[in-house]
Amino acid sequence: MERDNIAIEVRNLKKYFKNKFETVKAVDGISFNIKNGELFGFLGPNGAGKTTTINILSGLLKPTEGTALIGGNDVLKELNKVKALIGICPQEPAIFKFLNARENIELFGNLYSMPKEKIKERTQNLLKKLDLLEASKRKTKGYSGGMIRRLNLIIALINDPKIAFLDEPTVGMDPRARRSTWEFIRDLKNDKTIILTTHYIEEAEAICDRVAIIDYGKLIEIGSPKELMEKYEVENLEKVFMKITGRRIMEGM
Repeated sequence: MERDNIAIEVRNLKKYFKNKFETVKAVDGISFNIKNGELFGFLGPNGAGKTTTINILSGLLKPTEGTALIGGNDVLKELNKVKALIGICPQEPAIFKFLNARENIELFGNLYSMPKEKIKERTQNLLKKLDLLEASKRKTKGYSGGMIRRLNLIIALINDPKIAFLDEPTVGMDPRARRSTWEFIRDLKNDKTIILTTHYIEEAEAICDRVAIIDYGKLIEIGSPKELMEKYEVENLEKVFMKITGRRIMEGM
């Protein structure tokens, strides 16, 4: 993989948390690259280290050891440059329920110091694509869980980032909304690099170019869904995960 084509480079990344009784190795020496324009999936059960890794890559946590480069910028030494490149859709939605959808989106657009016309243009476009246009003037306290998730995704993308971290973006969506969101996320990679964490293994199988399987803080396999299914001679990624970890991906949730 040519260095000029690398959006994210991770080398020997570690994050340990200590308490009175033990040291928890949340991320335990993982290394990988993500190409520009790639839709890259992180798979693993709760506690595997997915969200911790995302938090390090986005500058929310400092690693115990190792390096991470985003667009060639070190997350420890050049965090301001990193922040200018990324958008984050966190597991816990960052929504103000006393505001309507448009007001929430515009608030975050203003925090990015975006031009007002650009905020309005992108807000209208994203609301339409994620089927929230009709509900956009209602206070979000009345939104369903799936609607909140879609709004959270819009907020993560309002600044038109080059690299987007999507942490469990379809949790709480009904099957129809989930599949339409898959199509939306797949289309994003036309001009963005997407890092997707998910418990829905069929989601990763359907839309990701490559996936990394992480468990107990370690990266145990990486490749395209097709490559991994052929390598382990199984018909889906769920069975790949079971074969190399001995358990189902949904265990421990």
